Amino acid sequence: VQLQASGGGLVQAGGSLRLSCAASAYGRTLRTTGMGWFRQAPGKEREFVAAIDWSGDTTVYADSVKGRFTISRDSVKNTVYLQMNSLKPEDTAVYYCALSNDGIGPRVVLSDYDYWGQGTQVTVSS
Repeated sequence: VQLQASGGGLVQAGGSLRLSCAASAYGRTLRTTGMGWFRQAPGKEREFVAAIDWSGDTTVYADSVKGRFTISRDSVKNTVYLQMNSLKPEDTAVYYCALSNDGIGPRVVLSDYDYWGQGTQVTVSS
């Protein structure tokens, strides 16, 4: 499985960005997998941001982004999105998408994920 994240960039506080993560795999379906977004700021540990289950019906968010970020998925395109609104300087980080082979329920723990994308930088200026 390969994950390709994109959509990061530089934005002013209060602005918006949409991250995308395209998943590809040979010989297997990705429709039963769970997907998530994590982020890592300089000098800090990687932290959970948002996750979605295999169906797209159940999502979960970190308290710090609840009400501002929205995770969604397109199972036909094998792509997961993170719409980020009302961005704050503290949202600045490298954002990573991840895939869990177990799609039952959104996963919030790093170790629940089996594959990781390369990361995309998000910088929010004040």
